Amino acid sequence: MSFNIPSVDQSDRVVPVNLRQSGPTPVEMLIDTRVRKSPYWELSVQAGCWRASIYNRMYHPRGYVPREEGGMSIEYDSLVNDVTLWNVAVERQIQVKGPEAEAFVNFVITRDATKIPVMRARYVILTNQKGGILNDPVLLRIAQDEFWFSISDSDLMQWLQGVNVGKGFDVEINEIDVAPVQIQGPKSYGLISDLFGQEAADIPSYGLYAAQLHGRDVIISQTGFTGEKGYEIYLYDATKYAEDLWNAVLRAGEAHNLRVVAPAHHRRIAAGILSWGQDLDHETLPFQVNLGYQVPRKKEADYIGKTALEAAREQIAAGNPPYRTQLVGLKFAGNPIDDYAPDFWLISDAADTDPVGYVTSPWYSPELETNVALAHVPVERTALGEEYWVHLPEQYAEVAGEPIRAEIVEVPFRPSVHPNTRERLKEQGLDAAG
Repeated sequence: MSFNIPSVDQSDRVVPVNLRQSGPTPVEMLIDTRVRKSPYWELSVQAGCWRASIYNRMYHPRGYVPREEGGMSIEYDSLVNDVTLWNVAVERQIQVKGPEAEAFVNFVITRDATKIPVMRARYVILTNQKGGILNDPVLLRIAQDEFWFSISDSDLMQWLQGVNVGKGFDVEINEIDVAPVQIQGPKSYGLISDLFGQEAADIPSYGLYAAQLHGRDVIISQTGFTGEKGYEIYLYDATKYAEDLWNAVLRAGEAHNLRVVAPAHHRRIAAGILSWGQDLDHETLPFQVNLGYQVPRKKEADYIGKTALEAAREQIAAGNPPYRTQLVGLKFAGNPIDDYAPDFWLISDAADTDPVGYVTSPWYSPELETNVALAHVPVERTALGEEYWVHLPEQYAEVAGEPIRAEIVEVPFRPSVHPNTRERLKEQGLDAAG
């Protein structure tokens, strides 16, 4: 049997999400000079980082508290009860600057860039000509003629530069020496107040604030990869001044019981926040992962992917979506999933049938006292309450080799302290799926 042949029908894709190729490997993984450290890397190691992943070709801390001391569950407790500091310099900053910056950005994102005020940010997506999602960054508007894409895990600078070879907008497109950290948790307001003053802490959701910390220039945003209260601090000239920022946050954080932690994927899953490369990729349409609200019906200006996305919306309305799977939320029993999943676990529509879908992002929810997951299942069976069966690894299965019953539930899995756009639209009775 070939382990490279996926067992779920993905004939709607050019390259299948290979459902047997990821996972642990018995060989040593080589790290060479094509992968670089971030300005905060050595500081993360000093803070106890004991493992890392690769994200945007950079070392990405993924664990500080040792497993034998509670691991990710202890880091989670700090996030939801106190305040945490994350090294997220892997969110590389791609600057678009020049007289036609707004017009260029408006051409490469699906949302209307002309409606983004100066010193505000937005969660956005960029799509290719077929409507596939290339990246889902936070977009910061620093000035009338300057934007930063704080990117997720896919190369974006080369795409933007390539687009402009043909279009010729009057802009410069470069990665800049700006590196963010995240300050996340209920006590983040007090910590930001101590560092920068109450005016900085009071910026609205997706608001921006220019400040200095010990003479170092920063931009603060009220954003983050959780459903908790949180901020990001973007440091200028980060390769020079990373220690200044990091150590200042640690000192001020002592009064708030701050802990340095890894990005809290267990919390982002509970909030229904997506991770590029896990839940979506360049062959995923926005409607397929509940990002239809990112595709405006009234944006007059042309943008890359507009024709394909408008055609897809019409197909969906006619009951003929141009894709086989839809992202949903699942809850299921089993032993608590307490670490990153190294594989896309298979899903069947009955306990003894062939796989029809796959889990993308699973974790245990302490509040719900059950396992939850984002997952792709057949688009014709996505109603709340639908039953599926998840094939868990042995350490999480109740009975080794036997799948466990799962049920489709609403996403987010629990209300967020800091609701994202999808949650706010749902509260208003609007369809976030588009």
